[in-house]
Amino acid sequence: MNLPIIFIVDDDPQVLRAITRDLKNKFRQDYRVLSTSSAKEILGNLLELKNKGEAVAMFISDQRMPEIEGVDFLMQAMEFYDDAKKVLLTAYSDTDAAIKAINTVKLDYYLTKPWDPPEEKLYPVIDDLLNDWQNDFHPDFKGIKLVGYQFSPKSHEIKEFLAGNLIPYQWLDANSEEGEQLMQLNNVAAKDLPLMFFEDGKMLSGPTIMDVAKHIGLNPEVKNEIYDVVVIGAGPAGLAASVYGSSEGLKTLLIERKAPGGQAGTSSRIENYLGFPTGLSGADLTRRAISQSVRFGTDFLSPQSVKAIQLQDNYKKIILSDDKEIMTKAIVITTGVDYRKLTTPGIEKFTGAGIYYGAANTEAASCKNKNVYVVGGGNSAGQAAMYLSKFAKQVNILIRKDSLSYTMSSYLIDQIKGVSNICVCINREIVEAKGNERLEQLIIKDVEKDEIYTEDASALYIFIGAKPYTEWLSEEFIKNDKGFIETGRDLQHYDNFQKIWKLQRDPYLLETSCPGIFAAGDVRAGAMNRVASAVGEGSMAINFVHKYLAEI
Repeated sequence: MNLPIIFIVDDDPQVLRAITRDLKNKFRQDYRVLSTSSAKEILGNLLELKNKGEAVAMFISDQRMPEIEGVDFLMQAMEFYDDAKKVLLTAYSDTDAAIKAINTVKLDYYLTKPWDPPEEKLYPVIDDLLNDWQNDFHPDFKGIKLVGYQFSPKSHEIKEFLAGNLIPYQWLDANSEEGEQLMQLNNVAAKDLPLMFFEDGKMLSGPTIMDVAKHIGLNPEVKNEIYDVVVIGAGPAGLAASVYGSSEGLKTLLIERKAPGGQAGTSSRIENYLGFPTGLSGADLTRRAISQSVRFGTDFLSPQSVKAIQLQDNYKKIILSDDKEIMTKAIVITTGVDYRKLTTPGIEKFTGAGIYYGAANTEAASCKNKNVYVVGGGNSAGQAAMYLSKFAKQVNILIRKDSLSYTMSSYLIDQIKGVSNICVCINREIVEAKGNERLEQLIIKDVEKDEIYTEDASALYIFIGAKPYTEWLSEEFIKNDKGFIETGRDLQHYDNFQKIWKLQRDPYLLETSCPGIFAAGDVRAGAMNRVASAVGEGSMAINFVHKYLAEI
């Protein structure tokens, strides 16, 4: 961690050397003592230091300087660091100006030259001022800062991306004191938000996800021209496939269009995963798996989407969204599922502005002491409700059925019953979402009593099931009527299978209608929607990849 800064400015080289020497002798262990003869040089660097999150404890300035008087310098410096201590170096003839500065710039002390001996005339004064500054000092967050409005879809998208990729960041509401100051100092208007600051002082205004990815060091470029296996999708199945592929000597590439972990990665607590009796978060599971995969040598490409797969002899050509091409011998499709959209009036209008698909971890802090709603009766909805209950005043779970027992695990139902600020509202559906710039009210219908009522709502989290992410696949891939990829023996039930499949052997258990291309996890028809089964299928797919590679 960088030490707080003491800035000294004086145009007299002899005085500057003397006070710099004395202060370094005393305070160099706890502070960086920086000195210059140019006040404008310091003022020119303060914006960059502020954007980096550097702390300035004190400004010590000579009063009579040719570029700018000391009092004027301190006034300008206070625009950036108004909590820093201010000391004016004066001659006896400047006493009146120093006294006046006590009121104009809230001067903390004026120091008359010379200050010999420093043990009596310098150190006690500076010590006292620095101790006072330390009492009120709170170290600034070192890392990415994101400034925006709480109910902004653009801000929400970036928060979800950073959280999904396990990147620490600090959220600053644009209406907060620090948020307003950073906007003002960098001359950024509200229309240009969100605003991102990086640890090196770099600033991005209204960035795209790709801009963010490049600045946080994610790898958007392909390293190898030809891979043994490419895994598309970094959920639990894809992560398992990449770990086993790389660990068993296959040149492996993992591609993820958003953030690793899939829907499981957004879970606040997974309690039924083997080997973790107290449970673990989806983020923790993802972090462990990514570290393990990269350690074995997997190339990780994110964020990047695949828009097509083309067959070329014994090779497969993957076409990325930016039209770049990747050649591989085998593919494992683990793209998982997307949250199913709720088409009720008003939902789309406020998505990202009070209405969220998943995102309980990202937006929970904004629900403190407020009433929030969760739609859905599955485990994801239950886990979200449990997590939100730590922040919200009241969490209301809305379900169309008369009980959670149809779709939720019993352990989770028992936990919900034990939380006083969670209410399960049965036989309910949302008729409309209303508000101005953000969600404010929900129109809810009791489907059993045929009654409609209006409730104030600060946030709505939607977990109403999922649909497979397979729209990008060509007709060569056989899918069921819900869009899930068919594999193995089930392919033979389709009339067009014989037209597509040209090999003498039958498809392997997880093999699609295209030889050498496998599907695992939630995207596969007939898969069990559990983290453990997805991990098992991902690892099993690599076994079939080995068999296929031995054939070609």
